[in-house]
Amino acid sequence: MFASIDQVRKRDVVLKFGGLPAGASVRVVQLDNAFPLGSCINGEVIRIPAFVDFFTAHFDWAVFENELKWYWTEPRRGQLSYADADRLLDFCDRAGKPARGHCIFWAVDGDVQQWVKDIGGDRAQLAAAVDARVRGLLGRYAGRFPHYDVNNEMLHGRFFRDRLGDGAAARMFREAARLDPAAALFVNDYNVECGNDPSATPEKYVELIRGLQRGGARVGGVGLQGHVTHPLGEVICDALHKLSAATGLPVWITELDVCEPDDALRADDLEVVLREAFAHPAVEGVVLWGFMKGHMWRPDAALVNQDGTVNDAGQRFLDLRREWTSDARGRIDDDGQFKFRGFHGTYVAQVATATGKMLKAFTVDKGDAALVLDMMDV
Repeated sequence: MFASIDQVRKRDVVLKFGGLPAGASVRVVQLDNAFPLGSCINGEVIRIPAFVDFFTAHFDWAVFENELKWYWTEPRRGQLSYADADRLLDFCDRAGKPARGHCIFWAVDGDVQQWVKDIGGDRAQLAAAVDARVRGLLGRYAGRFPHYDVNNEMLHGRFFRDRLGDGAAARMFREAARLDPAAALFVNDYNVECGNDPSATPEKYVELIRGLQRGGARVGGVGLQGHVTHPLGEVICDALHKLSAATGLPVWITELDVCEPDDALRADDLEVVLREAFAHPAVEGVVLWGFMKGHMWRPDAALVNQDGTVNDAGQRFLDLRREWTSDARGRIDDDGQFKFRGFHGTYVAQVATATGKMLKAFTVDKGDAALVLDMMDV
């Protein structure tokens, strides 16, 4: 691991309770961890009660599996429909889950719809279609998606750059930033964290990012998809270190699924990836590419069976969530303080005295120095 989880994700906290008696009982409970874990959703799974129950209870973010992709919203030229995306966004709003915008464009030829390929030989027509896609999508959803994957999998495809020039991708970023300046704009690709794909080394990813930046692209984050089999912690850590050191950008694991037929071994492999991500200071979140058997892109990657029961991998996921949640108990000391070390996130403190109970909410942000809070002013 690059660093310890304790160093990266926790902080010393001093709660000051001036005026309350020493010895009063204190209970501190973490409500949310500042490190989000998410899952992809689609129009089918949000109608499955067991899926919805697990998702709403154990995930913080969402991403749409297909419903925001260009081939889905405009399968035929001029026939636009955002109904499916709207339905998923409404679901996320009701559940209180932010959603990543995946994706504005897809660079791989095989994932470009036929009508776009048909006009690919006409540079003016293709450029107009690209501009209309950016304006239509971000004009509709500005402010609704905190992240966008702008041109998916550029290490593995060049559809737009080959037809519109090398500056096409940077222009996509510039237009997206103009239309939705609050959104973080990501590159997103696969195998970079695996060490087995010469097309997708960390060095080539850094080169791609720097080229975009030279073209005026406001790259806001690095997406590592995380479609892995037999992951090696050292390889993942090395990729994370190289990317963060060279770019200084936040990293998200954006599409994690760990493929292994044996549930127990899958649990071990999942833990390898999650611990490496959680221990690295550049990683700001992890999104799984689904979790329910029979409703995932890759087989043998589920955490939850079709009947809603949790398998070994799912239990390991829940155990890690529990491990990364702070719960502290004790008493106010003679200096009127209660001290603990906790994970970054939101909390509530309950103090019980002879005269009654008091609840105080507070947030533990990142920081090297101890966080000192006067709870009587909170």
